[in-house]
Amino acid sequence: MITIVIPAYNEAGNISVLVHKIKEQFNEKDNCEIIFVDDGSTDSTLAEIKKVAEVDKIVKFISFSRNFGHQKALKAGLDHAQGDCVVSMDADMQHPPELLSKLIEKWREGYDVVYTIRKGSQDTGYIKRVTSALFYKLINKVSDVHIPLGAADFRLLDKKVVSELKRFNENWLFIRGVVSWLGFKQSGIEYIVQKRYAGESKYSIGKMIAFAIQGITSFSILPLRISMVMGFFFSCISFLYAIYALYQRFFLHAAILGWTSVLMSILFLGGVQLFFLGVMGEYLGKMFIETKKRPTYVIKEKKL
Repeated sequence: MITIVIPAYNEAGNISVLVHKIKEQFNEKDNCEIIFVDDGSTDSTLAEIKKVAEVDKIVKFISFSRNFGHQKALKAGLDHAQGDCVVSMDADMQHPPELLSKLIEKWREGYDVVYTIRKGSQDTGYIKRVTSALFYKLINKVSDVHIPLGAADFRLLDKKVVSELKRFNENWLFIRGVVSWLGFKQSGIEYIVQKRYAGESKYSIGKMIAFAIQGITSFSILPLRISMVMGFFFSCISFLYAIYALYQRFFLHAAILGWTSVLMSILFLGGVQLFFLGVMGEYLGKMFIETKKRPTYVIKEKKL
């Protein structure tokens, strides 16, 4: 059986069209299920899913008690998937359903993970493309995982990979990184991102920055090491400057000029210290939440 997991947040206008497009890729003999995960939508997304599920038995759903976020919605779908392979895709029609047959074909060739790589987009802005490329290059540099440039959450996973993913209960689960970290036999397929069919993008610049920070801090402690190295460097500079100041004062009996530069140095070092305190706070905050062992999501209702 093939399971398709689709997180959805305020995507009411896309549900029925997406189901129709997905069903076009399969014939009547194919055994498949479509699991929608309603991530606390405030529009009629859940009602639309229920309407489609009443007519088509392959459509199932999970509904959260509130908005928990895309990654947790995706994890919930994986947790409840029963297929021999699981395909995850977004509900906005930007992940082309026409690619499903190629993903499944690769899986039948023996690949455990078949990921997709974005190659251009019909409505993605220049700034988003550049920042996305910088993020992938940065996380590949600072962490011990390699995420292909342009990789998305549109992928196929074999059931043994899904079984391993079900063991993860992190509150800040970065699934793209985890899939790369797990290993297994992987292959990629390129695709062009389609235009959104209905609604608006839910990813603001702020959310994208938060997602990038989540990904980097989930797989690397390099920012902490950088803070240690920079702290040591500035300590050495300060020590040398102190020796210079004492020499000027007691041996040359000269007044030290340049209070403006001293003030600027203090402000600069203070800013650096506050920045790295924030970095340490990010890691400590994650540890604090993880120690509480709260559930990563809460299901209000489901039909599976």
